[in-house]
Amino acid sequence: MNYSDFRSKLAAFAEDEYRTFSSKGIPTDRPILGVRIPKVREITRAIPASDLPDLIKETPIALEEVIARGFMICRYPYDKMLPLFDSQIEYIDNWCSCDIFCSALRPVIKKHLPDFLDTKIEPLLTSKEEFSVRAGLVLLFSYVTPDYLALIYDRVESLAGREEYYIKMAIAWLIAECFIKFPDETLSYLKVSHLPKWTFNKTISKICDSYRVDKETKTYLRTLRK
Repeated sequence: MNYSDFRSKLAAFAEDEYRTFSSKGIPTDRPILGVRIPKVREITRAIPASDLPDLIKETPIALEEVIARGFMICRYPYDKMLPLFDSQIEYIDNWCSCDIFCSALRPVIKKHLPDFLDTKIEPLLTSKEEFSVRAGLVLLFSYVTPDYLALIYDRVESLAGREEYYIKMAIAWLIAECFIKFPDETLSYLKVSHLPKWTFNKTISKICDSYRVDKETKTYLRTLRK
């Protein structure tokens, strides 16, 4: 399969209504075809492995092409994925392509968490780019374990001064996940955190949105709002 064939396959499943819907919720300068993500994944999975290197070298234009490129990269084992990772981050300019790529990476990195943290996530968290930082935070979902909780709290604290919307939302989402899995430890962190008012309150809201948190706990958490 060449890249022209690949683009044609994507375009064949474009839906006008879905394009309109996606355009309202995904702020990007890229054109949106209107192809549903499961279909993008299905098309990508069907690509012969021998064609992946040449397709990955091509420059994606549409949002769905960026997402598909991320799926292609995630088909590689860890050692072959790693050299391709940075180039994918450079194409990300919105929450959708960011979060989908980071989620797809979880099975690839799960046996290599210390190395991936040091070589890829830490540099992302100190980036000046909004979606590089968001990618680092979303990737930390794979690290919501007892061994990494303290590190997550520390990295979130280091980003407390960032004002970008999608960084603040990722922080709230990540700490909410930490609370759901480790409520006592995360409550202790929240009580001493330096998160600004908006991010702190959004974190509480996200925790309270979860069906995995009981009503009594939600009532108490709401009293902590700033």
